[in-house]
Amino acid sequence: MTVERYIRIMAGFFVMLSLALGVEASPIFVSPWFLAFTAFVGFNLFQSGITGFCPPGILLRKLGVPEGGSCGTK
Repeated sequence: MTVERYIRIMAGFFVMLSLALGVEASPIFVSPWFLAFTAFVGFNLFQSGITGFCPPGILLRKLGVPEGGSCGTK
């Protein structure tokens, strides 16, 4: 897998988890403050798209994960 795919998987997982923990209708609801984490992940995706700066991407590259191509390529 590539850096881009790992980042997409991590972001999607964190959004789904924070929604599950922050929405009152969820069976694993903890606190509505978890919705702030959803906003944080969304903001980071937004700024990364504009600036190209992505701390998890830097960490994954240092761990030896290969760079990815554009969307949909293998």
